[in-house]
Amino acid sequence: MRIALDAMGSDNAPVVDVAGGLRAARRYDCELILVGDEARIQTELAKADLAGLQVRVVHATQVIEMGEHPAEAVRAKTDSSIVVGLKLVRDGQADAFVSAGNSGGTLAAAIASVGRVGRITGVHRPAISSVVPTTGAPTILADIGANTDCRPEWIVQFGIMAAAYAETLGITNPRVGLLSNGEEDTKGNAAVQTAHQLMKKLPLNFVGNVEGRDILQGAADVIACDGFVGNVALKTAEGVISVILSSLRSTIKARTITSIGGLLAKPAFREVGRKLDYREFGGAPLLGVNGVVIIAHGRSDELAIENAVRVAIRCVENGLVAQVQRAIKDSAPVLSSLLDTSDPTGA
Repeated sequence: MRIALDAMGSDNAPVVDVAGGLRAARRYDCELILVGDEARIQTELAKADLAGLQVRVVHATQVIEMGEHPAEAVRAKTDSSIVVGLKLVRDGQADAFVSAGNSGGTLAAAIASVGRVGRITGVHRPAISSVVPTTGAPTILADIGANTDCRPEWIVQFGIMAAAYAETLGITNPRVGLLSNGEEDTKGNAAVQTAHQLMKKLPLNFVGNVEGRDILQGAADVIACDGFVGNVALKTAEGVISVILSSLRSTIKARTITSIGGLLAKPAFREVGRKLDYREFGGAPLLGVNGVVIIAHGRSDELAIENAVRVAIRCVENGLVAQVQRAIKDSAPVLSSLLDTSDPTGA
């Protein structure tokens, strides 16, 4: 398995990117292709034990910074680590690409001519999906930021693609929900209302609208939404989880009795903390492109990068791209006929 990793992606690149990549290479026995400034990468490699590892460096002279406009940066920086890494996948020199860099840049490069992995036939817009921890099994949320203004059929496809992703994770007949401001099918804006009507008529295990409070309660295996709402929901969930864990730690430390109880319950707290830690989920697959592309958090540390590589390996092994291709192809005739008899704008 050959994994191309953007060594210049995270907020602390290339230090944590290289270190996390090496941890993954050792743990999962994959070939690691580090893409970026070769001199800086070699400096980090010199600090590590590379015995038994398959590691090579592909030099890239440019970096797409977080604050840059994605499309403009991709056009201007054709030798950036993101573009070069995606070209490795496009040209069959890598099985997957992982980046904690500019997510918009990764999306733009994946479908632009310069690094084109290419969009799956029939996909209106690719979507970024994320696994969200819940009280039970994790939930997949899509889109979480690739598309902010969406047509109803795009949102429907986000659900279709995320359901295909869920199936590669071993979830049979995943429950698909639509994020809205109420459970009733009349709730939501025009796009959400139309998407609801479309999803009811598709061969999905559609459980209807779900509200924001339902995300962390596991009300559905997959939740579809536009990228603006999804991004806000995801970051709100991350904030809530962080506050809860921080409050538990500070409360236990502040009181003698609870400190003693905390010591006794330490293994349980550690397990809960691990279950809710975003780093454990690694990265988010970009759904709808002809290649495995994983987008990791900009503030990723070594553990998050290691797990992002793990996600990439699992997506390749479980045939994510083929599964999404099949789901889009199978749903296309029904969705097309429904759109022919309705106003896709929801007007």
